[in-house]
Amino acid sequence: MSEKDDNAYWKANISIIRVSLVIWAVVSFGFGILLRPMLSGISVGGSDLGFWFAQQGSILVFLALIFFYAWRMNAVDRAHGVDEE
Repeated sequence: MSEKDDNAYWKANISIIRVSLVIWAVVSFGFGILLRPMLSGISVGGSDLGFWFAQQGSILVFLALIFFYAWRMNAVDRAHGVDEE
């Protein structure tokens, strides 16, 4: 791979990481802490939605982001010719 290809590959990788981190921060910090008073009127599993995000929702979103990252990086690897065969 040339240096131009390397830069394009890492730019795609950093872009995916950046999007994942923003989603994770919004869900864990935003929904679980900052927006919890606004979400307190919505009931999920016997507790309010803000509490659910703080206790379980952020963990589930984090796990989903791990699978999303692996799926997208496999596509980026194939597109740049560095995939595992």
